[in-house]
Amino acid sequence: MIVLCPHCGKQLKLGEKIRESVRLLEPGRRIKIKCAHCSVPFGLDMSMDRTSGVAPERDATGRSSEGGRVKPPAPPDTDWLKDGSFEEKDVVEDIPKAMVLMPDLPGREQVVKAAAAVGYRVEKAATPVEAIEKMRFVNYAAVFLHSRFESGGIRSGAFHQYMRSMNMARRRYIFYILIGEQFETLYDLQALSYSANLVVNDAEIPYISTILKKAIPEYEALFGPLMEELRIAGK
Repeated sequence: MIVLCPHCGKQLKLGEKIRESVRLLEPGRRIKIKCAHCSVPFGLDMSMDRTSGVAPERDATGRSSEGGRVKPPAPPDTDWLKDGSFEEKDVVEDIPKAMVLMPDLPGREQVVKAAAAVGYRVEKAATPVEAIEKMRFVNYAAVFLHSRFESGGIRSGAFHQYMRSMNMARRRYIFYILIGEQFETLYDLQALSYSANLVVNDAEIPYISTILKKAIPEYEALFGPLMEELRIAGK
């Protein structure tokens, strides 16, 4: 997938993982990526793809499968060989990742699909140990934790304690969602008491896509400018 940055006009070559994530987006949604040249973020959807289509097949006589003789393309420009300089097409993989930590419940795939639909590349972990190990090496933009992921529940669970003790320089960039039968959907005071950003009741999992569409923009509008200032200040 090849796109042009709307800010600096440079060409960016995007990886297949980004293309697949963009393809899974709901109509009207965009993935936010950062330009490798000017570092300014912009929204991406399939309409921006400039990748050339597949050329029609040709037979031994040079005729295309659509009929008629085809004029071959001109040879490539090799002037750049004289000084050895050329402009590379940067591969961009700066797409936000989310981790879903849920047992094999009926609503798990709904959560995974909803996260992908709002622009996350979703990963899963089977155990708290695996989840914590992943967190040490990957900067996730969102984490979904179900109350039944660990046998002891959320408050005594190893992963939740790991999130609560995380340094705020990193924690503030993670949208932390708790799911379970004890939660009242979108109840900010309950989320705050659990050191989370959002809580969702099991009964509302079928509507989690709508919940995320409401909660994520509100979170970004409230904390986005503050986090950007802290990032610039190196905090």
